[in-house]
Amino acid sequence: MADLSTRFFGLDLKNPVIIGSSGLTSSVEKIKMLEENGAGAVVLKSIFEEEIYNEYQHLLKNQEINDYNQEYFDYFDYEIRNDQVKNYLDLISNVKKAGVKIPVVASINCMTGSEWVFFAQKLELAGADALELNLFVLPSDLSRNAEDVRQYYFKIINMVLEQVTIPVSVKISNYFSDLALMIKELSETKIAGITLFNRFYNIDIDLEKKELVPAQILSHPYDYLQPLRWIGIMSGRVDCELAASTGIHDHQAAIKMLMSGASAVQVVSAVYKNGYGFVKEMVKGISDWMDANGYKNIKDLSGAASAQRVNNPAMYERVQFMKYFGGYDIIEE
Repeated sequence: MADLSTRFFGLDLKNPVIIGSSGLTSSVEKIKMLEENGAGAVVLKSIFEEEIYNEYQHLLKNQEINDYNQEYFDYFDYEIRNDQVKNYLDLISNVKKAGVKIPVVASINCMTGSEWVFFAQKLELAGADALELNLFVLPSDLSRNAEDVRQYYFKIINMVLEQVTIPVSVKISNYFSDLALMIKELSETKIAGITLFNRFYNIDIDLEKKELVPAQILSHPYDYLQPLRWIGIMSGRVDCELAASTGIHDHQAAIKMLMSGASAVQVVSAVYKNGYGFVKEMVKGISDWMDANGYKNIKDLSGAASAQRVNNPAMYERVQFMKYFGGYDIIEE
């Protein structure tokens, strides 16, 4: 039987199937179910500074503020943050008390630099095995140039690394004009890993109501193709492990990610669609395929089809269709 052990988050994992940050990891009971079904690690549902801020803003909107109650609102702002953080810290503590053996990775997303450090220190003290920084700045601010955005990432990472001793990894988007260079330079900051890519909240337009509505929340099976390309390009060229996220809906997609160079995969949507037992099926599917194809361990499999090792690496960087659509015709139903 193939050895599925691998390494990501700076931690040794029993297998490469990680449950990504989501409602699936928001309680002790759910995390225990995921462990029982074979998950290699879990990333807790992210704690968002924005959620705390929005809760406070909702309070302000519904109350009149004046000199007499400003002190009360300042206190309430403090209490909202402390309650949110306490609940998150309690989750980490209770998961550990429940005897969960797989790594439990905390995840944070903040808007201001000081809060990243505040949350990171608290999460380490609560017993998190590692920390994932859910980093993203939508490049829509016309007053902020590309270099400003880049430096924001490095500033946050360095601030957190200076304040905690547990491994720190980052989850990023593909919104960079110099994505390859960005990934490489991030890997040189002494982070333990990089996950490609983040899946975001998207919007759509309801044609009946003529208003904005949330778009499809769960990923689609073919969404894995973009992270597959970039992991394949960057495998062997970075100073930390890479993990794949988004669109991994079966063990075949997971194997492809590993072959492109990932050390692990983060899965969410497929578990929502298929239930906790899907984790066990995915792990077994990876193991059975490796046995059938002569791979003894994940190290042998990881990067087997990366740009560094395939016969035609240019395919990873080809972005135009050229001959491929030239032979296509209308598909008859």
